[in-house]
Amino acid sequence: MATGKTANHVQTTANCVTCHSTARWTGAVVDHKAFNSSTNCSTCHNGTRAKGKPSGHISTTANCVTCHSTTTWAGAKVDHSGFNAATNCASCHNGAQASGKPSNHLPTTASCGACHSTARWTGAKVNHSAFNAATNCTSCHNGTFATGKSNTHIATTGNCGTCHSTTGWTGAKVDHSGFNASTNCASCHNGTQATGKPGGHIATTANCATCHTTVNWTGAKVDHSGFTAATTCTTCHNGTTATGKPTVHVPTTANCVTCHTTTRWTGAKVNHGTFTAATNCSSCHNGTLATGKPSGHIATTANCGTCHSTNVWAGAKVDHSGFTAATTCTTCHNGTTATGKPTVHVPTTANCVTCHTTTRWTGAKVNHGTFTAATNCSSCHNGTLATGKPSGHIATAANCGTCHSTNVWAGAKVDHSGFTAATTCTTCHNGTTATGKPTVHVPTTANCVTCHTTTRWTGAKVDHGTFTAATNCSSCHNGTLATGKPSGHVLTTAQCGTCHRTNVWTGAKVDHSTFTVATNCTTCHNGTTATGKPTVHVPTTANCVTCHTTTRWTGAKVDHGTFTAATNCSSCHNGTLATGKPGGHVLTTAQCGTCHRTNVWTGAKVDHSTFTVATNCTTCHNGTTATGKPTVHVPTTANCVTCHTTTRWTGAKVDHGTFTAATNCSSCHNGTLATGKPSGHIATTAQCGTCHRTTLWTGAKIDHTTFTAATNCATCHNGSQATGKPANHIPTTANCISCHGTTSFTSGAKMNHTVVTATSCKSCHNGSFTSQGPTGALAKPTNHIPETQLLNGAAMDCSACHTSTTSWATMRMEHNNSMGGGAGWCKSCHATGTNYLGNMEKMALTHRSRATTATDCSASGCHRPLGSIGSSYRKWN
Repeated sequence: MATGKTANHVQTTANCVTCHSTARWTGAVVDHKAFNSSTNCSTCHNGTRAKGKPSGHISTTANCVTCHSTTTWAGAKVDHSGFNAATNCASCHNGAQASGKPSNHLPTTASCGACHSTARWTGAKVNHSAFNAATNCTSCHNGTFATGKSNTHIATTGNCGTCHSTTGWTGAKVDHSGFNASTNCASCHNGTQATGKPGGHIATTANCATCHTTVNWTGAKVDHSGFTAATTCTTCHNGTTATGKPTVHVPTTANCVTCHTTTRWTGAKVNHGTFTAATNCSSCHNGTLATGKPSGHIATTANCGTCHSTNVWAGAKVDHSGFTAATTCTTCHNGTTATGKPTVHVPTTANCVTCHTTTRWTGAKVNHGTFTAATNCSSCHNGTLATGKPSGHIATAANCGTCHSTNVWAGAKVDHSGFTAATTCTTCHNGTTATGKPTVHVPTTANCVTCHTTTRWTGAKVDHGTFTAATNCSSCHNGTLATGKPSGHVLTTAQCGTCHRTNVWTGAKVDHSTFTVATNCTTCHNGTTATGKPTVHVPTTANCVTCHTTTRWTGAKVDHGTFTAATNCSSCHNGTLATGKPGGHVLTTAQCGTCHRTNVWTGAKVDHSTFTVATNCTTCHNGTTATGKPTVHVPTTANCVTCHTTTRWTGAKVDHGTFTAATNCSSCHNGTLATGKPSGHIATTAQCGTCHRTTLWTGAKIDHTTFTAATNCATCHNGSQATGKPANHIPTTANCISCHGTTSFTSGAKMNHTVVTATSCKSCHNGSFTSQGPTGALAKPTNHIPETQLLNGAAMDCSACHTSTTSWATMRMEHNNSMGGGAGWCKSCHATGTNYLGNMEKMALTHRSRATTATDCSASGCHRPLGSIGSSYRKWN
C-alpha cells in the first residue's frame, strides 16, 4: 500500500502528478490558469484545504478571481467601474480594510463616488452645480479644508455663491442692481479691495452711483438738471477737473448755465433779450471775442442794438422814421458810406426825404400836386433832366399842365368838350399838326364834329337814320368814297337799304321765305353771284331747297328714308361727293345699307350670324380693318369662331375636349397668355392634363400608380403643397410609399419595418402612437418583463428579444449578461408566483435544500452564469 489523499485534501479527481512532483508530496502546485469568475475558489480556499480569506479581508461573496489573479494573492484589484454615488464605499474604505478618509478630508457623509472617480483618489471634484447663495460655503472654504477668502477680499458675510460662479473663483461679479445713491460704495471701492476714485476725480463726497451706473465706470453722467445760475460751475469746470472756459471765451463772471444748457457746451446762447441801445455791445462784439463791425460799416458810435435786433445781424435797419426834410441825409447818403444821388439826378438842394420815402429809393415822387398852368414845367421837363416835349408835339406855349395831368404824360387830353360844329377843327386837324381828313374821306364841308365825337376819330357815324330804299346810297357807297358793292355782289339795281340795314353791311339778308322747289335758285346761286354747288356736290338737278333750308346751306339733309340695301349708295358715298369708305374699311362690295343705318354711320353692325369655322375671320379681324388678335392672344391658327361667339369677344371658350397628357398645355397656360401654375403649385414639368381635367382646374388628381420607394414624396407632401405628415405621425424619414398605398393615406397603410432598421423600436412603441395605422404602434403590455429586472435593461431595445417585425410572439430572451443578486435579478421572473409574459420556467428559491439562504437563482452557486449547473441563459440543468 502507498499513501493516499489525506482527509483534508482538495477535492479533485485529477491525477496526483497534475499538482505534485514525482519526488515529494510537498510543494504541490495547482494550475489556476483556466480558473475564472465561474470557478468556485472557496471549495479549496476555505482556510482548511488551502489558504482562505484573512480576518481583515474585505467582506464579499464574490469569487477570488473577481479581484485576484490566478498566480498571486498580492496586487488584487477591485473593479470599481460599476460603482456610483449609491455604492457604500465606506464598507471597504474605512481605514482598516482599505484606505479611508484622511484627517483633513472635507466633512461629508457622501459616498466616495460623489467626488472621486473609480480609478484614483486624486483629481476629486466636488459638484457645485446645485449650490446656491443659501449653501454654507465656509463649511469647506475656510482656508483649511478648501481655499478661503483672501486677505484683501471685500468685507462681506455673503455666501461665496452670491458673487462667484460654481465653476471658478475668477470672474466673480457683485450684483450692483439694487445699489443706489444711498449705498456706501466706498466700503469696497476704496482703491484696495476694489477700484477707487482716480487722482483726477472730481472732488465729491457723493456716492459712486450718483453719477456712475451699476454696470460700468465709463459713461458716468453728472446730473446737471438742477444746476442754475447760482451753481458754482467752476468748482469742476476749471480746466483741470473738468473742461473750463477757453482762452477766447467772452469775459464774464456769470455762471456757465447763464448761457450754456446743462446738457452740452455747443449751442450756448447769450440772452440779449434785456440788451438796449445803452448796452455796451462792443465789450464783446469787438472782432475778437465776438463778431465786430465790418470795415465798411456806417461810421457811428451808436450801440449795436440801435440798428440791429438782439437775435441776428442781418436785416439791420436804420430807423429813418423820424427823418424829415430838415435831416442831413448826405451825412450817410454821400455815395461812399451809403448810396448817394446819381449823376442824372434832378438838380436840387432839397433833402432826400422831400421826394423819397424813408423806406426805399425807388418810387421817388416829385409832388406835382401844387403845380398849375403857371408852373414852369420846362425847368425840369427839358429833355435832359426830365422828359421834354417830343418833336411832333403840337406847337404850343402853354405849360405842360394845360393838357397833361400832374402824375402821367400819357393820356394828355386837349379839352374838346366845348368844341361844336362851329369850331374850326382844321386849325389843328390839318394833316400836319394833328390828324386831318384822309384822301378817301367822304367829300363834305361839314365840321369834324358833325360825324366824329370830340373824343376820338374812330367810330365816326353818318346818321343813316332817315335813309330809305329811295335814298341814293351809291352817291357815297360807290366803292371809292365809301364801301360799294363788291364785284361778286348779287346783280341788282335795288338800293342798299333793300337788303342791308342802315347801321351795318354784314348780315344783309335776301328774303328767301317765299322760295320753293319751283324757285330758280341758280339765278343767284351759280357760284359767281352767290354761292353755287361746290365741285364735290352730289350730282343732282334738284333745286337747292330740295335738300337745303332757305336760311342756311349747312345742315342739308338728303332724305335716305326710302333707301334700301339695293340703293346704289356708292354713287354718292364714294369719298368725293359724299363720305366714302375709309381706308381701313372692311373689304366688301355690299352696299352701305347692308350694315349701316340710313341716318348715321356709327353703330354699323356686321351680321356674323351665318359665320362658321370655315369663315375666314382674319379677312377683317387682322388688327387693321377690324380688331385682331391681341399680343397676348393664345397662339393658334384656328379661326375666331372656333372659340369666340359671333356676338362678342369676351367669354371665349377653348374646347379642351380633345386635349390629352401629350398636349403642350404650357404653350398657353404660362401665366401670360392664359392662367399658369400658381406660386404654390407642386413642382413638376408634367403637362396640365396629366393631373387636371380639361373642364376645370379644381379636383386635380395625381397618378401615384407609378411611384415607388425611390419617389421623393416629401417634394409635394410637405404640408404646404400637399398633405404632409400629421403632428402625431410615427417619427421616420422613410418615404410615404414605404408604408402607404398610392391611392389613400388612411386605408391600406401597413408598417414596413425594413425601412426603420436603424431606428429604435421604442421611438414608436412607447404608447404615444397607438392610433397610427390600422393597429397603431403597440406599447409594452402591463405584464411585460420590466426593464429594471435586467442589467442595464433601460438601454435595451425591443429587437434585443423580439426578432420578428410581424409578430411579437417570435422572440428569444436576451438576459443582457444579468448575473442575479442585484446585477440583474433572476428571481423577479423565474420565481414561483410571478406572472410576467413569456414561457420561462418558474420555481421557488428553496426548490432544493441546498443554499436556502441564496438571494437569487444564479447567486445560489447552482445555476449558471455564477453557478456551475446548466447553460448560461439557456438551460437551468
